[in-house]
Order: sequence, then C-alpha cells, then structure tokens
Amino acid sequence: MTTIINRSSRAALAASCLLIFGQAVAADAPNTVRETVQMPSAAPAAAPAPDAQPTATDVQQRASQSTLQYVDRVVAVVNTDVVTEYELQNRVRQVAINLRQQNINLPPMPELRRQVLERLIMEKCLDQRAKELGIRVDERMVTASIEQIARNNKLTVDELRDRLSADGVSFSAFRGQVKDEIVAQRLREREVDRKLTIPESEVDAYLAEQAGFTSGDTQEYHMQHILLPIPSGASDSEADDVGDLAERLADEAREGADFSSLAAANSKAEDAMSGGDLGWRDASKLPSLFWKAIEEHRTQRGYVTVVRSSGAFHVIKLLDNRDGVKAKLAGAPVEQTHVRHILMFVSDLTPESEVVSRLNDIKHRIENGAADFATMARLTSVDNSATRGGDIGWISPGESVPEFEAEMNKLAPGQISEPIRTQYGYHLIQVLERRKAQASADRSRLAARMALREKKLAEAVYNWQRELRDRAYVEIRRDAL
Repeated sequence: MTTIINRSSRAALAASCLLIFGQAVAADAPNTVRETVQMPSAAPAAAPAPDAQPTATDVQQRASQSTLQYVDRVVAVVNTDVVTEYELQNRVRQVAINLRQQNINLPPMPELRRQVLERLIMEKCLDQRAKELGIRVDERMVTASIEQIARNNKLTVDELRDRLSADGVSFSAFRGQVKDEIVAQRLREREVDRKLTIPESEVDAYLAEQAGFTSGDTQEYHMQHILLPIPSGASDSEADDVGDLAERLADEAREGADFSSLAAANSKAEDAMSGGDLGWRDASKLPSLFWKAIEEHRTQRGYVTVVRSSGAFHVIKLLDNRDGVKAKLAGAPVEQTHVRHILMFVSDLTPESEVVSRLNDIKHRIENGAADFATMARLTSVDNSATRGGDIGWISPGESVPEFEAEMNKLAPGQISEPIRTQYGYHLIQVLERRKAQASADRSRLAARMALREKKLAEAVYNWQRELRDRAYVEIRRDAL
C-alpha cells in the first residue's frame, strides 16, 4: 500500500512554537546609527509644562520610547533580495527570548547577531530556491499548522496570539515564519529527502554493530562439548588413554548416540548435567581452540571432532549455525496499531485549501454521528484501501511514513486525527485498536534503515544548504555586525 512506504522526513513546524514563551528583553537591540524611523506608540505621552523639571516617570517613558526606534537599512544582499536591520534586530530579539526561556546564557551580542544574520541569509536562499521551483503554500495550510501548534501547547489560537503579543512578537511575523518553515520543509523533501539512499551494506553493518558484533562475521554457533581432563602428572600412556576415550565418544556421537547423554556420563565440566551445552556464541566468544577446530566446517551441522588442550581432551559437536543479527534483533515485542484512513490528493482541480476543508467536514460529520468512517472512506478516499473502508490493517513501528506514524501514535482507539499531510496527500486517520506482537528480522532491518537515514539526513541537509549558500551572491555590509 502506497501510504505506508517509509520515508525519512520530519515536520519542522514545532521549532516555530519555541518563540511563544519568554520575556521581552529590550536591551538586546543593539545601538545603531544612520537613518531611523520613529515607530508610533499606542498613546503618546503628554508633553511636560515648559518650566517643569522632568520627573522619574518622564525619564522612564522616554527611555521606553527610545527602544521603539529601528534602523531601516540594508545589512546584507542575497541575490536579488536584502536583509534589513529591522529584520535582524527583530529576529535577534526573538532568539534571545527563546534562549533565556531555556535558561541558556546569551552569547556576546556581536556573535549572536552574526549567527542570526547567517540564518536569515540562508532563509532568503531557501525562499528564492522554492520560488524557482514553484513551491507554494496555501494560506489555509498555514492556518491549519498554527492551529496544530496551538493544540500542541494546549492553547487556543486566540490564547497563542495573546502569548505572542505579551512576548512582543507580532502574530503576522509568527505566521510568516510558520509559512517559511512549511515552504522550507517541502523544498527539503524535494531536493534532499527523496534523493537519500541507504545501501544494503550499511544496513548490514549497522545491524551487526547493534547486535554487538565487532568482526565481520555475524554468524552464531550452537555447540556442545565433553571435557576429559588429563590427570596431573600423568604419563604419556595415561594421556593417550584419555585421548582414546575421547575418540571413542566422538565415534559414538558420529554414529548417532545422544551427545547430551554422553556428556552427562563422561564430561568433567560444570555443564555436564546440561549436556555440555555451550549455547549460541559468535566466533569471538568461543574458545579459540574450539573455533579453530570447527572453522573450516562451520556450516556443517552435526560435525564432531576431538581437540587437545594443554591439560585435557575435548569432544565438541557443532549443532547448528544462524545469523546472529537476525536472532538478536528479532523477537522483541512491539506495539502494533490497527488503523484506517481517508486519503485525498491535492491537484489543480482540488487545491490544498479545498482538500483540508473537505476532510475537516468529513471529520465533523463522523464525530457528530452524521456519517460513518468506513462509508466516507469508500466514497471519498483515493487510496486502494478505500474498498475496505480505508482499513490498512495492523501496522508496526517504522512501516508508515513519519508524519503518519507520529499522528497515529497520538490517537486513542476510536479517535480521529486532524487532516495530516504526508508526501502522498492529506489523511484522516482513525485508530481502531492496539496489540503487542513479536517483531521480525525484516522489521528490525526496516528500523535500522530508518535510523541510518536519520543519521545521514542531517549531514545531507547541511551540505545541501551550504551548496545553496555558496551558489548565491551574498554581500554583508561592513557595518552590519
């Protein structure tokens, strides 16, 4: 089913809500010169009488008004666009609020301005590239994203607006940043995420590392042994007698005698009463003497041989071999989710705003009892699961794309999600039930591929952004920092 083909991408909208909390710090705005624009205050203070001395309140009001002065000048040119001092000061202030909210000490102001300016330059590069490729975001999508941010912070949109205002952040600026985040995410999906590949050899190496294998051999071997010590101070003939016994026991084992019984009757090892069972071990955890004895026969199940150490003879039997990675990573219980969904595509005939509106209407009708989810899926979903009422079946972790899985995991059985966007379109998701199940080696491999993708994605995104930055014409004015 197309909607559960995995892809590594992650929505970046959550970063926008970091600007919600904190206290405004007027002192963060650096002193500037050049041409200034006086921003109007809500209510101008009355002028003092000609002969009156300024009071402490007058001084405080004038100081407060001075913080409303912003420099309207260009600090950087990015291709055909510019970064203004107003943009830079506003973003520096927002970043300062965010850092202080997280109890992070602010760096020196020149360093903070330099970092923020580089971020703004990169945003200009991304925005210009998105426009080149014709990537646009519908305003309804921006509204839906802001509503989701508010819900994630247990706020209404009006409460979110009030919080932003209290922190000195205009709602329009916040909305613009959310829109920019969505555009950047879609651009990244197109230029980075879909082109990122993970070779099978890297998956193999990752699984081996996770399973604790340090060598290239990830096979494990199940062995039994019989320990026949040579008595201390024994003569050569007495030692030969022990060796002869070892050979006789090996012959009996080769002829079909039960090795566990032979071990219980003859072995002097502590594990004799458990049939001399060594369990499953990889080559690095086997006694080197035993490994050398079976190395050339490691695929020969039932192989029996005799080896001599400095003080004993050993009869060893190779019972079986297996892929140690699969054995170690498979079998852990996982939570599976029985889920169904309604999928709609965005197209020229059905733009994004209409798709979101239709799905919201369907959600409300189902929740109000005016419609049935399965019926609406059959009537409206474009996925091939529509004939089954949108039923996808049981999904294990890692089998759906990240956005779908993240939203699915938030839902209680019976609950319906808001319209959620993935690379396939918009979904309404309903969880039917959950259960515990045993993981398979294939799922472990899929999880490994996702983990590797996440590790590589950050580097790939960084390299891609640096390429955009290097290709752009950027001029930072000398007095900008």
